[in-house]
Amino acid sequence: MRRILLLLLLLIGIAESHDPHRHGRMLLYPDIPGYVTLKADLHQHTVFSDGEVWPTIRVEEALKDGLDAISLTEHLEYQPHKNDIPHPDRNRAFALAVAAAKEKKLIVVNGSEITRRMPPGHSNAIFLSDANKMLIPDSVEVFREAKRQGAFVFWNHPHWIGQVKDGAAKLTDVHKALLRERLLDGIEVVNEDSYSDEALQIALDHNLTMIGSSDIHGLIDWQYNVPEGRRPVTLIFASSRTDSAMKEALFARRTVVSFNNTLIGREEFLLPLLQRCLTVESAVYSGKTSVLVVKLRNNSSSDIILQNAGEYLFYDNTSVLTAPANSVTTLRVKTVQNLASLQLKFTVLSAVTAPKTNPSLTIPVTVKTEK
Repeated sequence: MRRILLLLLLLIGIAESHDPHRHGRMLLYPDIPGYVTLKADLHQHTVFSDGEVWPTIRVEEALKDGLDAISLTEHLEYQPHKNDIPHPDRNRAFALAVAAAKEKKLIVVNGSEITRRMPPGHSNAIFLSDANKMLIPDSVEVFREAKRQGAFVFWNHPHWIGQVKDGAAKLTDVHKALLRERLLDGIEVVNEDSYSDEALQIALDHNLTMIGSSDIHGLIDWQYNVPEGRRPVTLIFASSRTDSAMKEALFARRTVVSFNNTLIGREEFLLPLLQRCLTVESAVYSGKTSVLVVKLRNNSSSDIILQNAGEYLFYDNTSVLTAPANSVTTLRVKTVQNLASLQLKFTVLSAVTAPKTNPSLTIPVTVKTEK
C-alpha cells in the first residue's frame, strides 16, 4: 500500500512539474477587436546550425510557454556542427519540428537565417518552400530567391555589437537597395536581451514590421530564468489561428513586441491591446465616502506601469503605479463627488510607440450603485 501511495505521489509530482500553468510560465495576451493574438518566436536555432538542442526541444519549450507559432531559422552559411551532424537537406530541422508538433496547437514555419557580413548582416526568411535553394553566394540574389518563394524577410539584430560597434542600427546603401527592391519586410527591434530605439525608428520610417525574438541557442529555461523570466516574443494580430493568416498579418505589419514587461508597437495595434489588457472588474464607492474603489484587472503576462494623467487623484497611490501581470490591482480614486461613470487617463510607461514616446490610455469606468 505504501509503495502504491509513493507511486501516486511521484506521478502527481511529474504531472505538476509539466503543468505550465502551475509555474506561471504560460504567456497570455488577449485578442484585440477583429483579430486573434498569436504569440510567436520566429528566430531560433538548434544543432542543425549553431544551437545546442534537438528541434523537438524547441517544440516542447514553445508548448510550455503557450506559444502559437515558431520558426527554426538555422544559419545557411554557418554550420559548426556539420562534422557531427551532416545534413544535406537544409529543411531537416523544420521537418523534425513539424513532426513533433503534429496534432499540437503550434504553427511551425519553415525558415532560414541568411548569415552575411555587414552589410547586409543577418536576416531571417520565413515561410520558405525549400531552404536548399537559398544556398546562393550572392548577398542580394539570396534575398530575391526568398521572395521567389513568397517568404517574409526581416533584418536580424541590426544593432548587434558583433557587427555594429556602437550598438546603433543604421541603414547602409545595401539596405536601402534592399528596401527599394522590396526585399526586406521587417526588422528586429528586440533580439534576445537587447532593444534598439534606432531599429524602431527605421521600422516606422520605412513601414517595416516590428519583430522581437529570442534568437535562442541554448535552453529557453536557462537563458531566461523561467518561470521568473520569459523570452521576448512577437504578438501577431491575425484573422485566424493559421499559418496563412499569420503570414498575411506579418506583411500587414500587425504586430506588437513583448520584451521584459515592455510592449512595443504602432499605436493602432498597441492601444487596442492595452485596452484589452486592462479592464475594470468592479467600481464601487467606499461606504458613504466619495472615494471610489476600482478593481483593475491585468489580463496579460506583462506588468503594466501607469502614470496618472487624468483629473482624479488617488487615495493610497502616487501618480505612478504598477498593475502586475495576470492579477487584480485595487485603486482608490478621489472623485470629490459620487459619479455614475468616469474615465481614468494614464500614460503607459511600460509601452513604447516610438523612441522616447509612451502611449496614452483611457479606461472607462462604470460605477456600480447600491440597490
